[in-house]
Amino acid sequence: MLQLEECCEILDSMRVPITAKDRKKGPYPYYGANGVQDYVADYIFDDDLVLLAEDGGNFGSDKRPIAYKVSGKCWVNNHAHVLKPKAGMNVDYLCYSLMFYKVDGMVNGATRMKLTQAAMRRMLIPSRTIEGQKAIVKLLNRIQMLIKVEKEQLKKYDELIKSRFVEMFGDPENNPMQWEKSPLSERLNVLGGYAFKSDLFNENVGIPVLRIGNINAGYFRPINMVFWDEDESLARYLMYPGDLVISLTGTVGKDDYANVCILGSEYEKYYLNQRNAKLELKHGLNKYFLSQLLKFESIKKRLTGISRGVRQANVSNKDISNLMVPIPPIDLQEKFATFIQDINKSKFATQKALTETQQLFDSLMQKYFG
Repeated sequence: MLQLEECCEILDSMRVPITAKDRKKGPYPYYGANGVQDYVADYIFDDDLVLLAEDGGNFGSDKRPIAYKVSGKCWVNNHAHVLKPKAGMNVDYLCYSLMFYKVDGMVNGATRMKLTQAAMRRMLIPSRTIEGQKAIVKLLNRIQMLIKVEKEQLKKYDELIKSRFVEMFGDPENNPMQWEKSPLSERLNVLGGYAFKSDLFNENVGIPVLRIGNINAGYFRPINMVFWDEDESLARYLMYPGDLVISLTGTVGKDDYANVCILGSEYEKYYLNQRNAKLELKHGLNKYFLSQLLKFESIKKRLTGISRGVRQANVSNKDISNLMVPIPPIDLQEKFATFIQDINKSKFATQKALTETQQLFDSLMQKYFG
């Protein structure tokens, strides 16, 4: 193992923060702890570098990296450490070694966690020959490219479904086809989840408990799964493949999250956790139609209050029940549902491949960097 200060130059002294009002717009990326913050008219670096979050980073996350590579002309503010690898250290290898580094015990701060330069200097980088580094980088880059392709394919499927929705029903916000409108309370029941105690979850034994991360991609993702022993007193919180579930907190207002999904058949049944809700349809509403409608940004903004100038951290059962939406004829909804189910066969294969590719990447990262 090498200490970080042994294998790279630390260029923090060259950083210059610029307040938003003082930035002159231009072509050069202005980087912070987690990526591009803006574009400015000048640059202070022109090299292949690794930026490592100093404060405001994704510390503790196993999905969002705390380090990333930059190349070419750019500006960096004082929220990211600037690292230039020395001879014998590949820049991509350095980046991979830091992306998901466990900084427990190294960061401090009451409200905003900070990785000081003193602590950073002591971070350990696995020592390998430059040839060994390049071989690892080549493999990881190839897997990352495959992940990117699979994600782009999923995005294309989603765009196709959205396009078909608009073609058949029009934009749900403008309702150009003048469909009848009604509050969702007339068409469904909203059933809340149970407040499971997280410290009592099982590992791989019992019934899986649905959490936000399992559903907010628009489809069920078996990631970071937790389980609970089957309990007759919790029967009302059981859910099954084909049920419609929505998250009520955390990512409800973010553009890149779907927040609603139809459960797959990965498990025979599920428990519904708090801050998620089951949408139990009554009449005149198809679950495939509704799930797609709730993914539209205009609908999400109304649901979360953003369109009213109030960004809610949470969505309540009442917010969902009061939501006014267009209700096309059920036979047209069912025709759309058939289209989605056909597309979902291809999506499922791609999603499965993506999950397996991501698991391979994670296992190799663990193997090479611990």
